[in-house]
Amino acid sequence: MIHHLPVSPDTVVETISRDSPPVLTVQPGDTVVQESLDSGGHLEPQELPGQERPRMFSPRRGHCLTGPVAVAGAEPGDVLSVHFTAIEPGGWGWTASGGADSWLNQRLGLGEGRGGHLLWEIDGAAGIARSHLGYAVRLAPFLGVVGVACDVPEELSTVPPRTESAGNIDCRDLVAGSTLFLPVNVPGALLTAGDGHAAQGHGEVGGTAIECPMTTTMVLDLVADPPLRTVHAVTPSARLTLGFDPDLNVATAAALDAMVTWLETLLEVTRAEALALSSAAVDLHVTQVANQTWGVHASLGHDAIRRG
Repeated sequence: MIHHLPVSPDTVVETISRDSPPVLTVQPGDTVVQESLDSGGHLEPQELPGQERPRMFSPRRGHCLTGPVAVAGAEPGDVLSVHFTAIEPGGWGWTASGGADSWLNQRLGLGEGRGGHLLWEIDGAAGIARSHLGYAVRLAPFLGVVGVACDVPEELSTVPPRTESAGNIDCRDLVAGSTLFLPVNVPGALLTAGDGHAAQGHGEVGGTAIECPMTTTMVLDLVADPPLRTVHAVTPSARLTLGFDPDLNVATAAALDAMVTWLETLLEVTRAEALALSSAAVDLHVTQVANQTWGVHASLGHDAIRRG
């Protein structure tokens, strides 16, 4: 079955909570065509860089996300698969950088009061976004936030990604054709998604990508025998494992640990042999530096290791 989930005041949230009632319940294997606003929840496009426009939530507490969507029969201990069939950006976007009092902005000399803004025209047919400065980048759209609810009583911020639920992972590799696997923590899973990015570099170094509205077609299913029970993904080009932690070393170790575990089973080798093969073929990327919690992902290309 195909479900259409439009944006409205009744279908969006700006925090993550196990107590948020689902706006839609689907069966495993169903398709959801979901609309989302940009991360700021703008109801109208900006006409000038950095211009304030009406928002879905004012004052704003977090990302404007669509959902939650419940998957019938999902229970704690299950793994939810989210397969992105199509990801289509809207016609405009924005990028803000600097201006916030973070360690990175201070290091770059772009602390409080020194931010900048770009306004983008997104041309889906041509596959590019053009900034108001006259520079263009290739589109590679994906959702920055895809996650399930945590089994905790309080409302959680949408900003930091979490090991048990993903969320604001900002992984640019999760383009159309990818499948993201998420551990289920509460009945129904309660998936929220949004924060559309028309394009982003690894790291999201300025704090935002090309933030834009998005229409995403995704198939939600439950996986009987996943290779891992942590957050991981299969993209058109690679297998990914992801780690999140306030400490970059811990996030890196988590991503690598999961990849080594995956290779043990996939290639039928010892753990030490899996690490040695990883050293020859696995890439480590800083997924994002923007979200109070470091993100790192390990990437193994589909053709990186083969017999013979």
